[in-house]
Amino acid sequence: MKIENTKAQMRKGVLEYCILSVLEDKDAYVAEILTSLKNAKMLVVEGTIYPLLTRLKNAELLSYRWEESSSGPPRKYYSLTQKGKEFLMELSLTWQELQDAVSTITNQKNNNHE
Repeated sequence: MKIENTKAQMRKGVLEYCILSVLEDKDAYVAEILTSLKNAKMLVVEGTIYPLLTRLKNAELLSYRWEESSSGPPRKYYSLTQKGKEFLMELSLTWQELQDAVSTITNQKNNNHE
């Protein structure tokens, strides 16, 4: 079993949560979303994000609008819908519970080895 595969699966599992979180405070277009993710060391290729954004839009968690750009073609800005905001709140709670559970388990293991 390769560690890279496991790491990729872990990142993939939280990518939706990260994208919704990026859009929580402001609308953004794909390049801005990718920059936010990369700045946080969440490595994502452009080809991965488009199907995910489409899936989130089809689930009515995101909406988008086209906006003219002074430096090229119009940009598609994504924003959270009300349903998306509620979904993000649920994910945040779930993430906190999961973090707490993993910390409890891994700390128990670490304490048992001392």
